[in-house]
Amino acid sequence: MISRIQWIILLLTLGLASLSVSAQDNEEERVLFIGNSFTFFWNTPQLVEAMAKDQGVNLDAFQSTVGGSHLKQHWEGEKNTQTRKRLEEESWSRVIIQDHSTSTIAHTERFREYAGKFIDLVREKQAEPVLFLTWAYDSNPVMQPEITEEYLKLGKEKGVRVIPAGMVWEQARNLRPDLDLFFDDKHQTPEGTYLNALLIYKTLTGRSVAEIPNRLSVITADGEKLYLTFILPENGKFLRDLVERFDVANTNFSN
Repeated sequence: MISRIQWIILLLTLGLASLSVSAQDNEEERVLFIGNSFTFFWNTPQLVEAMAKDQGVNLDAFQSTVGGSHLKQHWEGEKNTQTRKRLEEESWSRVIIQDHSTSTIAHTERFREYAGKFIDLVREKQAEPVLFLTWAYDSNPVMQPEITEEYLKLGKEKGVRVIPAGMVWEQARNLRPDLDLFFDDKHQTPEGTYLNALLIYKTLTGRSVAEIPNRLSVITADGEKLYLTFILPENGKFLRDLVERFDVANTNFSN
């Protein structure tokens, strides 16, 4: 038989454990996005933050991005980038690393070298590096296997998570050729951005995306509501179902 004192101790222990889990859930995550227009188009970092906060996850998104840039330029501070300075001087929980869309094909060694440098630096700063696997151009879908291969290969070698955006884009294009993910030949529409944000949210949190709304907003510094995206309900459901079925654990090499 358990005595009354033992019951009290047990209940206090369970209560403290519950408080600890709650504190971890509410702990602020500061996420830095490194990349180019494939990352900042239609406010992807802010959309991820909005999804997280809608679901009660305390995630704050920041970015060091410039159009057309590759990781070597970020590393060397070209195009007025401040990426290494921000990594050195600020505290981060996760850092998402996205290289130029053709780097894995036309500049494979450069991709491996500078993505590797950033992974090592992020770890040195006690944050988690995450690779963002990009998608093939609308006019050239045969790009995807090589992009996928190089990101996954580096992810395995360095032991990091890989956000499988290009892989899921490929599925979406095959299943719903009527759904236009492309704003132009390269960049994403709001639907493509919504898909990316769902994948980033799921990869970072491990949580379901089933209840993510079709429209998401933020409150500005003036207290006004600013809508980030409007997705048709049928398209939103398709994209959420697609991401929900994709096992992101298969591209998580951090364990």
